[in-house]
Amino acid sequence: MHSSPLADRMVVITGAARGVGAALARETARRGARVALLGHERAALEALAASLPGPALAVEVDVTDLPALHAAARTVRDGLGRPSAVVANAGVAEGGAFLDSDPDVWRRVIDVNLTGSAHTARAFLPDLLDTAGYFLQVASLASIAAAPLMSAYCASKAGVEAFTHALGAEVAHRGVGVGIAYINWTDTDMIRDADRYDVLRELRAHMPPPARRVYPVDVVAARLAGCLERRRTAVYAPAWLRLTQPVRSAVPPVVLRVARRELPRLEAAGPLRCTGLLGAGGRADRAAAKHRS
Repeated sequence: MHSSPLADRMVVITGAARGVGAALARETARRGARVALLGHERAALEALAASLPGPALAVEVDVTDLPALHAAARTVRDGLGRPSAVVANAGVAEGGAFLDSDPDVWRRVIDVNLTGSAHTARAFLPDLLDTAGYFLQVASLASIAAAPLMSAYCASKAGVEAFTHALGAEVAHRGVGVGIAYINWTDTDMIRDADRYDVLRELRAHMPPPARRVYPVDVVAARLAGCLERRRTAVYAPAWLRLTQPVRSAVPPVVLRVARRELPRLEAAGPLRCTGLLGAGGRADRAAAKHRS
C-alpha cells in the first residue's frame, strides 16, 4: 500500500509486544511505515520487528519511567529518524471491587494508562513539533461510560480522554495533530484472561448486545491505521461507538440501576475477588516491577 500517507513515515507504538499494539505495528508496516516498537518483553518486540516487511526497531522500555522514555526517544531518532506519528497504546487492567483491590495494583493501572501516556507525549512531542506530526491516544468505551468493578481502568481511561483533549488544544497552533481512539472489547489476551473471571464475564454479559461483542484485533488495528493516515481527532472501533457520545450523560443512571439489581446477586454467589493485572501484558508488567525493585 505505497499510496498510503504512512509510506516512508516513522511511527512509534507503545505497548507493541502484543494485542492492539502488535496488530497496529503490522498494519502500519504493511502500509509502508517504519515502525518503532516500545514496551516490555524484549524478545517479543524483537521477534515482531524481524517479522515486519520494512525497517523496524524494538526498544524495551517502561512507559512510567520518564528518563528511560527520553532515552528510548533518542534511540528511535538515531535508528529510524524523527517520528511522524506516535501512538500511546500501552495499558493494563484489573477487575474487582474497589474496596478489596490492592492499592498498589490500583495505582499501577493509573500510572501505566494515564501517567505513561503523558510521559510518552512528553518524550516524543519535541519530535512531533519538528515533523508537524500526530499523536494518537488509545482510549476505550470506558472513557465514555464507567462501569463497576473496573474503577482503576475506567478512571485511567477517563483521564486519558481529558488529557488528549487538553493536549490537542495546546499544540494545534504548532502544527501537531492529536487524536483519540475509542475502542471496545477487542480480542486480545487481556480480554481472554478477563473472561476467565466470573466478575468480568458477568460485567460484559450485562452490557447491551453490541457493547458486549468482542471485535477482532486486526479490524481494530485497521481502523486505527486509517486514523493515523487521516490525522483524525477521534476514531471509534467499532464505528457505532460514536453513537454513545450524544447520550453519555444518560449512561451513569442506567449503570447504577443495573448494578443495584445485579451486584447483590453476584455477591451472594461468592466474593468478588480482584483479578490482579490481566493477561500476558499484566504478567510482563509485574515481572518488570520485580526487576525494578
